[in-house]
Amino acid sequence: MTAGGRMGRPPLTEERKAEIRLEIARAAVDLFVTQGVTATTGEQIGQAVGVTARTVWRYFPSKEACVRPLFAAGIEAVTEGLRAWRPGRPLEEAFEHTLPADSRLVRSPDRATMGALIRLTRDEPGLRAEWLQSYDEAEPAFARALAERSGLPADDLRPTIQAAMFNAALRAAAEHHVWRVADETTDPATAEAELTATMLAALTVVAEGLA
Repeated sequence: MTAGGRMGRPPLTEERKAEIRLEIARAAVDLFVTQGVTATTGEQIGQAVGVTARTVWRYFPSKEACVRPLFAAGIEAVTEGLRAWRPGRPLEEAFEHTLPADSRLVRSPDRATMGALIRLTRDEPGLRAEWLQSYDEAEPAFARALAERSGLPADDLRPTIQAAMFNAALRAAAEHHVWRVADETTDPATAEAELTATMLAALTVVAEGLA
């Protein structure tokens, strides 16, 4: 209740805050793809979600940073896969269900939109910085998951090096797939199958060094 005796607005739950962040991220992606990063404003992003620009800036320090929740989803999905990887089993086996299901490594409202966003990271410095930062943040999470799997300390050199290999391979695979797709009208089912195959191929290569 406020000082004047009126009931105040109840505070947002962490779950609702996460939902708002994701809604903002999706709106930003759509605008970046359709009109470019430079032409997109915080006000436009907010209007697309039904919030003010002030709310957008409360959640993100810049318009480019609005895409962070989409990239962060991939970190979570891959970390879960690494924890599920059982000793003696092929590495790609831990991801054979995650990747085709929704491919959260490059999660978005739809694959074509996210593919276009990753293509933008090639020429848009702000988005490129966010893309690379997401992988910087992923590496320690991957290292912890690999350390847990091996029963090693979290700061052990071996899982740290393995995580770096794994991280670089996934980024290279995502970029290889997206940047070589010239026509955005590619059949979605075909594009999904190609993305999954590329990711699994990258995991196979990494597994050779993680055996």
